[in-house]
Amino acid sequence: MFEWFLEPLGYEFIRHALAIGILVGVLCPVVGSYLIIQRMALLGDVIAHCVLPGLSIAAFTGIDLMIGAFSSGIAGALFITWIRSQSRIKADSAMALTFSTFFALGITLLSTLKNKFDLDSLLFGDILATTPSDILRTLSITVLILAVIKLTYKELLLYTFDSTGAQAMGLPVHALYVGLMAVTTLTIIASMQAVGVVLVIAMLVGPALSAYLLVRELHQMMMLGAVLGAVVSTIGVYFSYYTELPSGPSIVLVSSSLFILVLLFSPSQGILTRPELLAQIRRFGQSQKIDHHHHE
Repeated sequence: MFEWFLEPLGYEFIRHALAIGILVGVLCPVVGSYLIIQRMALLGDVIAHCVLPGLSIAAFTGIDLMIGAFSSGIAGALFITWIRSQSRIKADSAMALTFSTFFALGITLLSTLKNKFDLDSLLFGDILATTPSDILRTLSITVLILAVIKLTYKELLLYTFDSTGAQAMGLPVHALYVGLMAVTTLTIIASMQAVGVVLVIAMLVGPALSAYLLVRELHQMMMLGAVLGAVVSTIGVYFSYYTELPSGPSIVLVSSSLFILVLLFSPSQGILTRPELLAQIRRFGQSQKIDHHHHE
């Protein structure tokens, strides 16, 4: 067992994959918790696709890819807000339009500017190709975002649960919204190496949703989600090492399996632990016993 655990650690690329996987696993559920509570989980997916045009333009003009991706992601988030503020269109429709527009624009730019991107690794991640500079960048983003969330926790908590009340109390709700979008975009950029644009939403919501079914308070959900995210990433990397399956999708599948287990067996919210179901099982057991005695 110990050898089974140690063998992958002999390879540098696995150590790098584990390091970035754990960082992403901790960061994504913390940010994802806010999106889930605000019923904006799909926004993560929309922003993930919105970074594509920026990546393409940055690569073509020689600007840092991160600046291009960040500007494009924020532009997408602001575009959604603008559509909603100028019309009676609801959030889901505005997100669907922005998602498809930016994704199509990104793919068009990738093809016309002839960028040398590997589209597969961009969409699904390539955690095994992680370099020390990738780890350092993800570590810096993780530390920065966790520090910002720690400092503004009370304001974000009030804004998340009651934005009208927060506005009435004089909190800068528009600045908090843009700040949350900036944090979400940075988280997506930090996670792209590990799980890619398409799968990043799974890391944003998967471990956080599992935590949501196990605890009640937001700060508990963020902390438990971070622990579950780190565990899921580690198991996913080991699973992909021993089965030779792609790493990004493996991490996501482990995360989804954990969610299904929690959905079935959570002590307070589980489908199979509901009091009425347990009572039915007990009644069935007692009736079987009575039948058994009767036949004797």
